[in-house]
Amino acid sequence: MIFLTALPLFWIMIAASRGGHWGAWMPSSISAFEGTCVSIPCRFDFPDELRPAVVHGVWYFNSPYPKNYPPVVFKSRTQVVHESFQGRSRLLGDLGLRNCTLLLSNLSPELGGKYYFRGDLGGYNQYTFSEHSVLDIINTPNIVVPLEVVAGTEVEVSCLVPDNCPELRPELSWLGHDGLGEPAVLGRLREDEGTWVQMSLLHFVPTREANGLRLGCQASFPNTTLQFEGYASLDVKYPPVIVEMNSSVEAIEGSHVGLLCGADSNPLPLLTWMRDGTVLREAVAESLFLELDEVTPGEDGVYACLAENAYGQDNRTVGLSVMYAPWKPTVNVTVVAVEGETVSILCSTQSNPDPILTIFKEKQILATVIYESELQVELPAVTPEDDGEYWCVAENQYGQRATAFNLSVEFAPVILLESHCAAARDTVQCLCVVKSNPEPSVAFELPSRNVTVNETEREFVYSERSGLLLTSILTLRGQAQAPPRVICTSRNLYGTKSLELPFQGAHRLMWAKIGPVGAVVAFAILIAIVCYITQTRRKKNVTESPSFSAGDNPPVLFSSDFRISGAPEKSERRLGSERRLLGLRGEHPELDLSFSHSDLGKRPTKDSYTLTEELAEYAEIRVK
Repeated sequence: MIFLTALPLFWIMIAASRGGHWGAWMPSSISAFEGTCVSIPCRFDFPDELRPAVVHGVWYFNSPYPKNYPPVVFKSRTQVVHESFQGRSRLLGDLGLRNCTLLLSNLSPELGGKYYFRGDLGGYNQYTFSEHSVLDIINTPNIVVPLEVVAGTEVEVSCLVPDNCPELRPELSWLGHDGLGEPAVLGRLREDEGTWVQMSLLHFVPTREANGLRLGCQASFPNTTLQFEGYASLDVKYPPVIVEMNSSVEAIEGSHVGLLCGADSNPLPLLTWMRDGTVLREAVAESLFLELDEVTPGEDGVYACLAENAYGQDNRTVGLSVMYAPWKPTVNVTVVAVEGETVSILCSTQSNPDPILTIFKEKQILATVIYESELQVELPAVTPEDDGEYWCVAENQYGQRATAFNLSVEFAPVILLESHCAAARDTVQCLCVVKSNPEPSVAFELPSRNVTVNETEREFVYSERSGLLLTSILTLRGQAQAPPRVICTSRNLYGTKSLELPFQGAHRLMWAKIGPVGAVVAFAILIAIVCYITQTRRKKNVTESPSFSAGDNPPVLFSSDFRISGAPEKSERRLGSERRLLGLRGEHPELDLSFSHSDLGKRPTKDSYTLTEELAEYAEIRVK
């Protein structure tokens, strides 16, 4: 055991003050373990002119004034003391040498308090000193830990116990210090006021695991059963370490997601949830929960948790994958291509997981990719058969979306083989079916009559388009016995196609079926009806005005029965205008030419009716 000594301050004060003044010097406080003893060092002085033969002294408890009848701890004249101190108090010092040191034994808690000394030199030379010592009865060692203990930095922890009992000396040992090393210093130290302490030092480098460790010190007294233990919890400061966090998270669009981040640190860390540098939530806590309600694909990404305190920081990331059905596919704008060109179709979408992409045309699969967000198809040397509607379909386990788009293939006209002319009764109908893109113009040419009629003259040519097909119908009246040649010509910006329409004799089949007798009967009925209608019109012509208003339809019938009042010049001009209206070419006054017009929803004027028009709503032109 090492003994450290120092000259007490109050003894120096005594030596410096010797000059004959009343005064006392003792430690202001002193401590001792319960059940042991304590020696309270004491010195006093009095004026030099007082030369007492005998010096007496009295120790009082908790009060310096005799008139208050404080308990007497020790009295040199009578040895009469308070019952609490009987057999427990003894004067160790020599009063004649001005040493008033007091020994108290078998200490118990009720003996803790203030102790005053009174000098008695005889007669009126008695003096109670205001100086006093406070006795503290303890039962635990004092463990001194530095204010800041940081992980990784060496610290010194000390255990201090009073050693003021000359009869019993304490022995110190450490408890719970396994792994921290052995005590480095063990010794006895004299304090400034003359008291003694026993001290043991423990040096170690703490870790984060040592935080909260209860470190103990035990004071025991040999040859006794007295043992006293004291504990202190280590408050080890250390930087954060993230110890709890979600692994990668998968969530379905619209669901609820919770992300947890927990950190171990001392003091508590500031936890922060971030995404793309944006703070989403933060708090000073051991753990922090980030809730995402009804997640969307836009919240898919990497989330970071940052934990920091004054001693350092830590961070970790977690990936959130939002699963969702494919978005509506996008396709390069509606494609227009010329026959023979190469067409590239690109279909793309977005989903998680990546979808199966398929391109269809008329329920026929053209191409498919699996787990790709784009699908590209090339159609080399497109033909009209490639024209039409296509679909791009994207699907995964969460849903399906589709987009329709059109491929328009442009090509020169093609006149189909079903184009022909057919006769029925006194009517010849010519059908011209053209396949083309863009829509072509169609004209009917009668070479033998030097006449051309095009589809723009809607009163005479019926046309209907369905998809890539354009159907035009020309009707000729009074030509069934000697049908003319008819050439159909179609053109667009990519070319021109002409075809002489073949003739099919449908009228011969009809007369063969009804026979000669039926033909005669039908002809007689036809003549009667024509006469009746002619007479009716003549009566109406008398009452009606010979002129037409701007809103009237012009007549479309010319015959020998039609009479025009007025000068011959007006009649000729009117005939010429009608010919131009019909698109006639050349001078053929003997030609009867009729055009079918059943699609316009118009009826011809009353002056233009013939028997066939009454029955089938046909406009007839007769030029003689």
